[in-house]
Amino acid sequence: MLKIIEGEQVKVLDKKHIENSGQSSHELMELAAIGFTKWFLHQKSFRKEHVYIFCGAGNNGGDGLAIARILVNHEFQVTVIPCFEDENKLSHDAKLNWDLLPKSVHKLSLEEIGNPHDAVFIDAFLGVGLKGNLRESAVPIIDKINAMVGPKVAVDIPSGLPSESTSDSVVVKADYTLTFAFPKLSLLLPENAAYVGEMEVVDIGIPEDEFQEFTSQKFFISAKDIPQLHPQFNRFSYKGDYGKVLITGGSPGKMGALILCAKSALRSGSGLVTCHVEDTERHIIQTAVPEAMATWGLIANLDYYDALGIGPGWGQDGKAHLLKQILGEYKKPVVIDADGLNILARKKELLESVPKNSILTPHLGEFKRLAGESENHLQRLEKVKEFSAKHQLIVVLKGANTVITLPDGRQLFNSSGTKYMATGGSGDVLTGIITSYLGQGYSPENAAICGVYHHGLAGEFAGKDKRKGLIASDIIDAIPETYRLLDIP
Repeated sequence: MLKIIEGEQVKVLDKKHIENSGQSSHELMELAAIGFTKWFLHQKSFRKEHVYIFCGAGNNGGDGLAIARILVNHEFQVTVIPCFEDENKLSHDAKLNWDLLPKSVHKLSLEEIGNPHDAVFIDAFLGVGLKGNLRESAVPIIDKINAMVGPKVAVDIPSGLPSESTSDSVVVKADYTLTFAFPKLSLLLPENAAYVGEMEVVDIGIPEDEFQEFTSQKFFISAKDIPQLHPQFNRFSYKGDYGKVLITGGSPGKMGALILCAKSALRSGSGLVTCHVEDTERHIIQTAVPEAMATWGLIANLDYYDALGIGPGWGQDGKAHLLKQILGEYKKPVVIDADGLNILARKKELLESVPKNSILTPHLGEFKRLAGESENHLQRLEKVKEFSAKHQLIVVLKGANTVITLPDGRQLFNSSGTKYMATGGSGDVLTGIITSYLGQGYSPENAAICGVYHHGLAGEFAGKDKRKGLIASDIIDAIPETYRLLDIP
Protein backbone atom coordinates (compact mmCIF):
# COMPACT_ATOMS: atom_id res chain seq x y z
CA MET A 1 0.00 0.00 0.00
CA LEU A 2 1.55 3.28 -1.07
CA LYS A 3 2.34 5.77 1.66
CA ILE A 4 1.25 9.33 0.82
CA ILE A 5 4.11 11.64 1.80
CA GLU A 6 4.43 15.42 1.64
CA GLY A 7 5.56 17.16 -1.53
CA GLU A 8 8.67 18.56 0.11
CA GLN A 9 9.77 14.99 0.92
CA VAL A 10 9.76 13.92 -2.73
CA LYS A 11 13.34 15.07 -3.30
CA VAL A 12 14.44 13.06 -0.27
CA LEU A 13 12.60 10.00 -1.59
CA ASP A 14 14.16 10.40 -5.04
CA LYS A 15 17.62 10.76 -3.49
CA LYS A 16 17.12 7.64 -1.37
CA HIS A 17 15.96 5.65 -4.39
CA ILE A 18 18.90 6.86 -6.48
CA GLU A 19 21.33 5.75 -3.76
CA ASN A 20 19.68 2.33 -3.40
CA SER A 21 19.16 1.60 -7.09
CA GLY A 22 22.33 3.05 -8.55
CA GLN A 23 20.29 5.03 -11.06
CA SER A 24 21.10 8.63 -11.84
CA SER A 25 18.51 11.36 -11.23
CA HIS A 26 18.32 11.80 -15.00
CA GLU A 27 17.52 8.10 -15.47
CA LEU A 28 14.74 8.40 -12.89
CA MET A 29 13.36 11.40 -14.80
CA GLU A 30 13.49 9.34 -17.97
CA LEU A 31 11.44 6.57 -16.31
CA ALA A 32 8.82 9.16 -15.31
CA ALA A 33 8.65 10.44 -18.90
CA ILE A 34 8.38 6.89 -20.29
CA GLY A 35 5.56 6.08 -17.85
CA PHE A 36 3.73 9.27 -18.84
CA THR A 37 4.05 8.64 -22.58
CA LYS A 38 3.00 4.99 -22.21
CA TRP A 39 -0.32 6.23 -20.80
CA PHE A 40 -0.50 9.00 -23.41
CA LEU A 41 -0.07 6.58 -26.31
CA HIS A 42 -3.06 4.55 -25.09
CA GLN A 43 -5.36 7.57 -25.42
CA LYS A 44 -6.78 7.03 -28.89
CA SER A 45 -8.29 10.49 -29.05
CA PHE A 46 -4.80 12.04 -28.76
CA ARG A 47 -3.29 10.05 -31.58
CA LYS A 48 -3.35 12.55 -34.48
CA GLU A 49 -3.32 15.82 -32.60
CA HIS A 50 -0.57 18.36 -32.19
CA VAL A 51 1.00 18.36 -28.71
CA TYR A 52 2.02 21.58 -26.95
CA ILE A 53 4.13 21.20 -23.80
CA PHE A 54 4.53 24.10 -21.35
CA CYS A 55 7.87 23.52 -19.58
CA GLY A 56 9.17 25.24 -16.47
CA ALA A 57 12.80 25.58 -15.36
CA GLY A 58 12.71 22.88 -12.67
CA ASN A 59 12.45 19.10 -12.75
CA ASN A 60 8.78 19.24 -13.69
CA GLY A 61 9.87 21.07 -16.83
CA GLY A 62 12.60 18.47 -17.29
CA ASP A 63 9.92 15.78 -17.31
CA GLY A 64 8.07 17.75 -19.99
CA LEU A 65 11.17 18.07 -22.15
CA ALA A 66 11.82 14.32 -21.94
CA ILE A 67 8.17 13.67 -22.82
CA ALA A 68 8.56 15.96 -25.86
CA ARG A 69 11.54 13.96 -27.12
CA ILE A 70 9.78 10.60 -26.67
CA LEU A 71 6.54 11.76 -28.33
CA VAL A 72 8.43 13.05 -31.37
CA ASN A 73 9.99 9.61 -31.70
CA HIS A 74 6.44 8.26 -31.86
CA GLU A 75 5.73 10.62 -34.76
CA PHE A 76 3.70 13.24 -32.90
CA GLN A 77 4.05 16.86 -33.92
CA VAL A 78 5.39 18.48 -30.73
CA THR A 79 5.91 22.10 -29.75
CA VAL A 80 7.63 23.13 -26.51
CA ILE A 81 6.72 26.44 -24.88
CA PRO A 82 9.60 27.43 -22.55
CA CYS A 83 8.17 29.08 -19.41
CA PHE A 84 11.57 30.47 -18.42
CA GLU A 85 13.82 33.24 -19.66
CA ASP A 86 17.30 31.71 -19.50
CA GLU A 87 18.06 28.09 -20.39
CA ASN A 88 21.23 28.29 -18.30
CA LYS A 89 19.06 28.54 -15.17
CA LEU A 90 17.36 25.21 -15.79
CA SER A 91 17.81 22.46 -13.20
CA HIS A 92 20.64 20.06 -14.01
CA ASP A 93 18.41 17.29 -15.40
CA ALA A 94 16.10 19.72 -17.17
CA LYS A 95 19.14 21.21 -18.94
CA LEU A 96 20.24 17.73 -20.02
CA ASN A 97 16.82 17.12 -21.58
CA TRP A 98 16.79 20.58 -23.16
CA ASP A 99 20.07 19.78 -24.89
CA LEU A 100 18.73 16.38 -25.99
CA LEU A 101 15.69 17.84 -27.76
CA PRO A 102 15.74 16.87 -31.43
CA LYS A 103 15.41 19.59 -34.05
CA SER A 104 12.00 18.24 -34.99
CA VAL A 105 10.62 19.61 -31.69
CA HIS A 106 9.35 23.13 -32.36
CA LYS A 107 9.88 25.90 -29.82
CA LEU A 108 7.52 28.85 -29.43
CA SER A 109 7.29 31.59 -26.86
CA LEU A 110 4.09 32.25 -24.93
CA GLU A 111 3.44 35.24 -27.17
CA GLU A 112 3.86 33.19 -30.35
CA ILE A 113 1.62 30.25 -29.52
CA GLY A 114 -1.64 31.91 -30.54
CA ASN A 115 -4.85 29.83 -30.30
CA PRO A 116 -4.13 26.40 -31.82
CA HIS A 117 -6.95 23.97 -32.59
CA ASP A 118 -7.05 20.16 -32.55
CA ALA A 119 -4.26 20.05 -29.99
CA VAL A 120 -3.42 18.47 -26.63
CA PHE A 121 -1.73 20.64 -24.01
CA ILE A 122 0.68 19.22 -21.44
CA ASP A 123 1.32 21.19 -18.27
CA ALA A 124 4.92 20.65 -17.09
CA PHE A 125 5.36 24.16 -15.69
CA LEU A 126 5.37 23.89 -11.86
CA GLY A 127 5.75 20.76 -9.76
CA VAL A 128 5.38 19.63 -6.16
CA GLY A 129 8.02 22.04 -4.89
CA LEU A 130 5.57 24.96 -4.80
CA LYS A 131 5.64 26.68 -1.40
CA GLY A 132 3.72 29.69 -0.18
CA ASN A 133 2.05 32.09 -2.56
CA LEU A 134 2.35 31.70 -6.31
CA ARG A 135 4.81 34.22 -7.72
CA GLU A 136 3.21 36.97 -9.82
CA SER A 137 5.11 36.05 -12.99
CA ALA A 138 3.56 32.55 -12.92
CA VAL A 139 -0.04 33.79 -13.01
CA PRO A 140 -0.18 34.83 -16.70
CA ILE A 141 1.47 31.55 -17.71
CA ILE A 142 -1.19 29.51 -15.91
CA ASP A 143 -3.88 31.78 -17.34
CA LYS A 144 -2.45 31.12 -20.82
CA ILE A 145 -2.54 27.34 -20.31
CA ASN A 146 -6.14 27.54 -19.08
CA ALA A 147 -7.10 29.63 -22.12
CA MET A 148 -6.06 26.85 -24.50
CA VAL A 149 -9.01 24.98 -26.04
CA GLY A 150 -8.39 21.25 -25.92
CA PRO A 151 -7.53 18.43 -23.49
CA LYS A 152 -5.02 19.39 -20.81
CA VAL A 153 -2.76 16.86 -19.08
CA ALA A 154 -0.81 17.80 -15.95
CA VAL A 155 2.58 16.24 -15.24
CA ASP A 156 2.67 15.08 -11.59
CA ILE A 157 0.46 17.91 -10.30
CA PRO A 158 -1.45 20.80 -11.94
CA SER A 159 0.70 23.94 -11.88
CA GLY A 160 -0.20 26.27 -9.03
CA LEU A 161 -1.69 23.55 -6.81
CA PRO A 162 0.09 22.94 -3.48
CA SER A 163 0.85 19.32 -2.65
CA GLU A 164 -1.16 19.10 0.56
CA SER A 165 -3.92 21.70 0.38
CA THR A 166 -6.04 23.92 -1.82
CA SER A 167 -4.87 27.11 -3.56
CA ASP A 168 -5.83 30.73 -3.08
CA SER A 169 -4.49 31.64 -6.52
CA VAL A 170 -4.87 30.40 -10.09
CA VAL A 171 -4.31 26.72 -10.89
CA VAL A 172 -4.15 24.85 -14.19
CA LYS A 173 -7.50 23.14 -14.82
CA ALA A 174 -6.35 19.76 -16.08
CA ASP A 175 -8.55 17.12 -17.64
CA TYR A 176 -6.03 14.48 -16.59
CA THR A 177 -3.29 14.42 -13.97
CA LEU A 178 -0.55 11.79 -14.18
CA THR A 179 1.21 11.79 -10.84
CA PHE A 180 4.47 9.93 -10.22
CA ALA A 181 5.10 7.17 -7.63
CA PHE A 182 2.20 8.10 -5.32
CA PRO A 183 -0.75 10.50 -5.30
CA LYS A 184 -0.14 13.84 -3.64
CA LEU A 185 -2.72 14.57 -0.96
CA SER A 186 -4.15 17.63 -2.71
CA LEU A 187 -5.07 15.46 -5.72
CA LEU A 188 -7.47 13.54 -3.46
CA LEU A 189 -9.34 16.53 -2.04
CA PRO A 190 -12.82 17.15 -3.51
CA GLU A 191 -12.22 20.91 -3.50
CA ASN A 192 -9.49 20.36 -6.12
CA ALA A 193 -11.52 18.14 -8.45
CA ALA A 194 -11.90 20.88 -11.08
CA TYR A 195 -8.10 21.17 -11.35
CA VAL A 196 -7.12 17.49 -11.18
CA GLY A 197 -9.60 15.89 -13.58
CA GLU A 198 -9.02 12.15 -13.96
CA MET A 199 -6.00 11.02 -11.92
CA GLU A 200 -3.57 8.22 -12.76
CA VAL A 201 -0.59 7.10 -10.65
CA VAL A 202 2.48 6.31 -12.76
CA ASP A 203 4.85 3.70 -11.33
CA ILE A 204 8.46 4.84 -11.74
CA GLY A 205 10.04 1.88 -9.98
CA ILE A 206 10.34 3.19 -6.42
CA PRO A 207 9.57 0.23 -4.09
CA GLU A 208 7.16 0.69 -1.20
CA ASP A 209 9.79 -0.06 1.45
CA GLU A 210 11.67 3.12 0.50
CA PHE A 211 8.63 5.11 1.72
CA GLN A 212 8.76 3.62 5.20
CA GLU A 213 11.14 6.13 6.81
CA PHE A 214 8.70 8.98 6.11
CA THR A 215 6.18 9.80 8.81
CA SER A 216 2.70 9.63 7.37
CA GLN A 217 -0.47 7.79 8.34
CA LYS A 218 -2.07 8.26 4.94
CA PHE A 219 -1.97 5.46 2.36
CA PHE A 220 -3.28 4.77 -1.14
CA ILE A 221 -4.97 1.43 -1.88
CA SER A 222 -4.22 -0.14 -5.25
CA ALA A 223 -5.22 -3.37 -6.99
CA LYS A 224 -2.10 -5.30 -5.97
CA ASP A 225 -2.94 -4.80 -2.28
CA ILE A 226 -6.23 -6.69 -2.47
CA PRO A 227 -5.63 -10.39 -3.32
CA GLN A 228 -3.54 -11.05 -0.21
CA LEU A 229 -6.36 -9.78 2.02
CA HIS A 230 -8.81 -12.45 0.84
CA PRO A 231 -8.81 -15.70 2.87
CA GLN A 232 -8.58 -18.96 0.97
CA PHE A 233 -11.42 -21.49 1.01
CA ASN A 234 -11.10 -25.12 -0.13
CA ARG A 235 -13.25 -27.52 -2.11
CA PHE A 236 -14.71 -28.99 1.10
CA SER A 237 -16.05 -25.61 2.22
CA TYR A 238 -19.82 -25.37 2.53
CA LYS A 239 -22.26 -22.49 2.78
CA GLY A 240 -21.77 -22.11 6.54
CA ASP A 241 -18.08 -21.47 5.99
CA TYR A 242 -18.95 -18.51 3.79
CA GLY A 243 -20.75 -16.73 6.59
CA LYS A 244 -24.22 -16.26 7.98
CA VAL A 245 -25.14 -12.58 7.81
CA LEU A 246 -28.19 -10.68 8.99
CA ILE A 247 -29.17 -7.43 7.33
CA THR A 248 -31.61 -5.26 9.24
CA GLY A 249 -33.37 -2.62 7.17
CA GLY A 250 -36.13 -1.93 4.71
CA SER A 251 -39.43 -0.22 5.45
CA PRO A 252 -42.55 0.60 3.45
CA GLY A 253 -41.42 2.51 0.36
CA LYS A 254 -37.72 1.79 1.01
CA MET A 255 -37.41 -1.92 0.43
CA GLY A 256 -35.17 -1.33 -2.57
CA ALA A 257 -32.25 -0.40 -0.30
CA LEU A 258 -32.49 -3.68 1.58
CA ILE A 259 -32.88 -5.67 -1.63
CA LEU A 260 -29.71 -4.11 -3.08
CA CYS A 261 -27.82 -4.75 0.15
CA ALA A 262 -28.89 -8.40 0.32
CA LYS A 263 -28.12 -9.07 -3.34
CA SER A 264 -24.65 -7.52 -3.06
CA ALA A 265 -23.89 -9.62 0.04
CA LEU A 266 -24.84 -12.76 -1.88
CA ARG A 267 -22.87 -11.72 -4.97
CA SER A 268 -19.84 -11.05 -2.74
CA GLY A 269 -19.84 -14.66 -1.58
CA SER A 270 -22.01 -14.90 1.55
CA GLY A 271 -23.23 -18.42 2.19
CA LEU A 272 -26.45 -17.46 3.97
CA VAL A 273 -28.17 -14.06 4.01
CA THR A 274 -31.15 -13.26 6.22
CA CYS A 275 -33.09 -9.99 6.03
CA HIS A 276 -34.90 -8.70 9.09
CA VAL A 277 -37.85 -6.63 7.87
CA GLU A 278 -41.19 -5.29 8.95
CA ASP A 279 -43.72 -8.11 8.68
CA THR A 280 -45.76 -6.21 6.07
CA GLU A 281 -42.77 -6.25 3.71
CA ARG A 282 -41.62 -9.86 4.02
CA HIS A 283 -43.23 -10.95 0.76
CA ILE A 284 -41.31 -8.27 -1.13
CA ILE A 285 -37.91 -9.41 0.04
CA GLN A 286 -38.64 -13.10 -0.54
CA THR A 287 -39.92 -12.37 -4.04
CA ALA A 288 -37.13 -9.96 -5.02
CA VAL A 289 -34.28 -11.97 -3.46
CA PRO A 290 -35.31 -15.64 -3.40
CA GLU A 291 -31.81 -16.67 -2.30
CA ALA A 292 -32.24 -14.75 0.98
CA MET A 293 -34.25 -15.71 4.05
CA ALA A 294 -36.48 -13.30 5.98
CA THR A 295 -37.36 -12.72 9.62
CA TRP A 296 -39.64 -10.15 11.28
CA GLY A 297 -40.75 -9.16 14.74
CA LEU A 298 -38.25 -9.79 17.55
CA ILE A 299 -34.73 -10.76 16.51
CA ALA A 300 -33.99 -14.09 18.14
CA ASN A 301 -30.51 -15.59 18.72
CA LEU A 302 -28.35 -12.80 17.35
CA ASP A 303 -25.22 -14.77 18.17
CA TYR A 304 -26.15 -17.22 15.41
CA TYR A 305 -25.00 -14.67 12.82
CA ASP A 306 -21.38 -14.08 11.86
CA ALA A 307 -22.01 -10.46 10.89
CA LEU A 308 -24.74 -7.83 11.00
CA GLY A 309 -25.47 -5.02 8.55
CA ILE A 310 -27.78 -2.34 9.94
CA GLY A 311 -29.63 0.55 8.33
CA PRO A 312 -30.34 0.39 4.57
CA GLY A 313 -33.86 1.73 4.00
CA TRP A 314 -34.66 1.13 7.67
CA GLY A 315 -36.41 4.38 8.50
CA GLN A 316 -35.96 6.09 11.87
CA ASP A 317 -39.37 6.17 13.52
CA GLY A 318 -39.54 3.66 16.33
CA LYS A 319 -36.21 2.06 15.39
CA ALA A 320 -33.97 3.48 18.11
CA HIS A 321 -35.12 0.89 20.65
CA LEU A 322 -34.37 -1.94 18.21
CA LEU A 323 -30.91 -0.55 17.48
CA LYS A 324 -30.30 -0.31 21.25
CA GLN A 325 -31.37 -3.94 21.64
CA ILE A 326 -29.08 -5.12 18.85
CA LEU A 327 -26.07 -3.21 20.17
CA GLY A 328 -26.75 -4.46 23.67
CA GLU A 329 -26.88 -8.14 22.67
CA TYR A 330 -24.43 -8.48 19.77
CA LYS A 331 -20.79 -8.11 20.76
CA LYS A 332 -19.02 -8.74 17.46
CA PRO A 333 -18.24 -5.88 15.00
CA VAL A 334 -21.21 -4.74 12.91
CA VAL A 335 -21.67 -2.59 9.79
CA ILE A 336 -23.87 0.50 10.22
CA ASP A 337 -25.13 2.62 7.33
CA ALA A 338 -27.92 5.00 6.31
CA ASP A 339 -30.72 5.23 8.89
CA GLY A 340 -28.62 3.31 11.38
CA LEU A 341 -26.18 6.22 11.25
CA ASN A 342 -28.97 8.79 11.42
CA ILE A 343 -30.27 7.18 14.60
CA LEU A 344 -26.77 7.27 16.10
CA ALA A 345 -26.57 10.96 15.20
CA ARG A 346 -29.83 11.62 17.08
CA LYS A 347 -28.97 9.29 19.98
CA LYS A 348 -25.24 9.81 20.35
CA GLU A 349 -25.22 7.96 23.67
CA LEU A 350 -25.68 4.76 21.63
CA LEU A 351 -22.21 5.24 20.12
CA GLU A 352 -20.72 3.87 23.34
CA SER A 353 -22.63 0.60 22.76
CA VAL A 354 -21.37 0.04 19.22
CA PRO A 355 -18.91 -2.91 19.36
CA LYS A 356 -15.29 -1.87 18.92
CA ASN A 357 -13.92 -2.12 15.36
CA SER A 358 -17.41 -1.93 13.91
CA ILE A 359 -17.59 -0.28 10.48
CA LEU A 360 -19.58 2.91 9.91
CA THR A 361 -20.15 3.91 6.26
CA PRO A 362 -21.35 7.55 6.17
CA HIS A 363 -21.50 9.84 3.17
CA LEU A 364 -20.49 13.45 3.83
CA GLY A 365 -23.95 14.51 5.03
CA GLU A 366 -24.29 11.58 7.41
CA PHE A 367 -20.85 12.23 8.86
CA LYS A 368 -21.74 15.89 9.39
CA ARG A 369 -24.74 14.78 11.44
CA LEU A 370 -22.50 12.50 13.48
CA ALA A 371 -19.55 14.81 14.12
CA GLY A 372 -20.53 18.35 13.11
CA GLU A 373 -19.75 20.79 10.30
CA SER A 374 -16.33 20.95 8.59
CA GLU A 375 -14.94 23.96 6.73
CA ASN A 376 -13.14 21.79 4.17
CA HIS A 377 -12.12 18.22 3.49
CA LEU A 378 -8.78 18.50 5.30
CA GLN A 379 -10.61 19.51 8.46
CA ARG A 380 -13.15 16.74 7.85
CA LEU A 381 -10.33 14.17 7.61
CA GLU A 382 -9.03 15.32 10.99
CA LYS A 383 -12.52 15.07 12.48
CA VAL A 384 -12.92 11.54 11.13
CA LYS A 385 -9.58 10.57 12.65
CA GLU A 386 -10.59 11.97 16.06
CA PHE A 387 -14.02 10.29 15.87
CA SER A 388 -12.52 6.93 14.91
CA ALA A 389 -9.93 7.01 17.69
CA LYS A 390 -12.39 8.20 20.36
CA HIS A 391 -14.99 5.50 19.65
CA GLN A 392 -12.56 2.81 18.38
CA LEU A 393 -14.58 2.43 15.18
CA ILE A 394 -13.64 2.08 11.52
CA VAL A 395 -15.17 4.89 9.47
CA VAL A 396 -15.63 4.55 5.72
CA LEU A 397 -16.18 8.11 4.48
CA LYS A 398 -17.81 7.61 1.09
CA GLY A 399 -17.12 9.69 -2.00
CA ALA A 400 -14.52 9.95 -4.75
CA ASN A 401 -11.41 8.27 -3.29
CA THR A 402 -13.42 6.92 -0.34
CA VAL A 403 -11.34 7.19 2.85
CA ILE A 404 -11.15 4.35 5.38
CA THR A 405 -10.10 5.70 8.77
CA LEU A 406 -8.85 3.19 11.33
CA PRO A 407 -8.79 3.63 15.13
CA ASP A 408 -4.96 3.72 15.14
CA GLY A 409 -5.02 6.89 13.01
CA ARG A 410 -4.26 5.42 9.59
CA GLN A 411 -6.31 6.77 6.70
CA LEU A 412 -6.54 4.69 3.53
CA PHE A 413 -7.62 6.36 0.29
CA ASN A 414 -9.30 4.16 -2.30
CA SER A 415 -8.13 4.20 -5.92
CA SER A 416 -11.05 2.41 -7.60
CA GLY A 417 -14.38 3.87 -8.64
CA THR A 418 -15.98 6.21 -11.15
CA LYS A 419 -18.13 9.33 -11.19
CA TYR A 420 -20.96 7.24 -12.61
CA MET A 421 -21.43 5.57 -9.21
CA ALA A 422 -23.08 8.72 -7.84
CA THR A 423 -26.51 7.13 -7.99
CA GLY A 424 -29.15 6.05 -5.49
CA GLY A 425 -28.47 2.67 -3.91
CA SER A 426 -24.72 2.60 -4.52
CA GLY A 427 -24.06 2.94 -0.78
CA ASP A 428 -26.46 0.09 0.01
CA VAL A 429 -24.44 -2.13 -2.32
CA LEU A 430 -21.26 -1.22 -0.44
CA THR A 431 -22.88 -2.08 2.89
CA GLY A 432 -23.80 -5.51 1.57
CA ILE A 433 -20.28 -6.19 0.29
CA ILE A 434 -18.56 -5.18 3.54
CA THR A 435 -21.06 -7.11 5.67
CA SER A 436 -20.51 -10.17 3.48
CA TYR A 437 -16.74 -10.06 3.97
CA LEU A 438 -17.10 -9.54 7.70
CA GLY A 439 -19.36 -12.59 7.83
CA GLN A 440 -16.85 -14.64 5.83
CA GLY A 441 -14.29 -14.16 8.58
CA TYR A 442 -12.29 -11.21 7.26
CA SER A 443 -10.90 -8.89 9.92
CA PRO A 444 -12.91 -5.66 10.14
CA GLU A 445 -9.99 -3.76 8.58
CA ASN A 446 -9.69 -6.16 5.65
CA ALA A 447 -13.46 -6.32 5.19
CA ALA A 448 -13.56 -2.55 4.83
CA ILE A 449 -10.58 -2.40 2.46
CA CYS A 450 -11.72 -5.24 0.21
CA GLY A 451 -15.32 -4.03 0.29
CA VAL A 452 -14.47 -0.49 -0.73
CA TYR A 453 -12.05 -1.57 -3.48
CA HIS A 454 -14.28 -4.24 -5.04
CA HIS A 455 -17.27 -1.87 -4.89
CA GLY A 456 -15.33 0.79 -6.80
CA LEU A 457 -13.90 -1.68 -9.28
CA ALA A 458 -17.36 -3.14 -9.99
CA GLY A 459 -18.54 0.42 -10.58
CA GLU A 460 -15.72 0.96 -13.07
CA PHE A 461 -16.71 -2.16 -15.02
CA ALA A 462 -20.37 -1.20 -15.06
CA GLY A 463 -19.59 2.42 -15.90
CA LYS A 464 -17.58 1.51 -19.02
CA ASP A 465 -20.74 0.35 -20.74
CA LYS A 466 -23.49 2.22 -18.89
CA ARG A 467 -21.75 5.56 -18.24
CA LYS A 468 -24.31 7.96 -16.75
CA GLY A 469 -26.95 5.27 -17.27
CA LEU A 470 -25.38 3.17 -14.49
CA ILE A 471 -27.71 2.12 -11.66
CA ALA A 472 -26.85 0.37 -8.40
CA SER A 473 -27.96 -3.05 -9.68
CA ASP A 474 -25.31 -2.80 -12.42
CA ILE A 475 -22.64 -2.59 -9.72
CA ILE A 476 -23.93 -5.82 -8.15
CA ASP A 477 -23.89 -7.59 -11.51
CA ALA A 478 -20.25 -6.59 -12.01
CA ILE A 479 -18.95 -7.88 -8.64
CA PRO A 480 -17.99 -11.34 -10.04
CA GLU A 481 -15.92 -9.65 -12.75
CA THR A 482 -13.76 -8.03 -10.03
CA TYR A 483 -12.83 -11.48 -8.71
CA ARG A 484 -11.85 -12.60 -12.18
CA LEU A 485 -9.69 -9.55 -12.83
CA LEU A 486 -7.90 -9.76 -9.46
CA ASP A 487 -7.65 -13.55 -9.70
CA ILE A 488 -9.55 -14.13 -6.46
CA PRO A 489 -10.58 -17.83 -6.27
